Amino acid sequence: MKSHLDALLDHLVGHGPLFRDRQNAGATLAARLERYRGEGGLVLGLPRGGVVVAAEVARRLGAELDVVLARKLGSPQSAELAIGAVTADGGRFLNWDVIRELGISEPYTAAVTGVQQEEARRRETLFRAGRPAPRIRGRIVILVDDGLATGATMHAAVQSVRAHAPARLVVAVPVGSREACAALRVEADEVVCLSEPEHFGAVGSWYERFEQTKDAEVEGLLAELAAPPRSIGPAAITKVVGFLNPRNSVAPNNTAP
Repeated sequence: MKSHLDALLDHLVGHGPLFRDRQNAGATLAARLERYRGEGGLVLGLPRGGVVVAAEVARRLGAELDVVLARKLGSPQSAELAIGAVTADGGRFLNWDVIRELGISEPYTAAVTGVQQEEARRRETLFRAGRPAPRIRGRIVILVDDGLATGATMHAAVQSVRAHAPARLVVAVPVGSREACAALRVEADEVVCLSEPEHFGAVGSWYERFEQTKDAEVEGLLAELAAPPRSIGPAAITKVVGFLNPRNSVAPNNTAP
């Protein structure tokens, strides 16, 4: 089996994929992010394939894993041609150049936004499985996907995360188009992209194996690496109950013996 260096050399001379699979891509990406080990960071994967890459990054950096749900807004001509993207929390990124070029109407844009935001919320509920959303404020947050073609979903994810005031926002991908990576460098504090081919094509063309990721795989990775649900201990419960109903709380014994 070819090493990653062999694959990279093949790529440089114009042929061959860069990565064996998403796990290999994640391990290689983690090596470039080693300086964030032990920083209490949060790795957010874009489902579904991006979570597989993100899980390897989180595992190797000792970081918490979670998801940010971003859904592509397809054009009327092709669902694969992104005119923008939305997130589960209501954020939206629109590629106005594409919208104007294709003459896409506002009613269509509003309709596809509604459909995809509803689906993003449904998937967020599914993948979180009752866990609360992770804390973002004041943390180093690394956004990970398996590749950037137009970058629309990553733009929406960046805007969503930025609204929660992270200390540093890093976009990290194994491979991406030069245009998408350049545009994201304006919005993120840092973009780590292992390869930016001149002629990008499809994300899957840079992998030897690029099977569709199943929901169950994402759920399993989150169950392993996401923060456990926050629980309230008995002492905290007693304090809260006492606050809500002072008559039920036990007053300190200040009587002299």
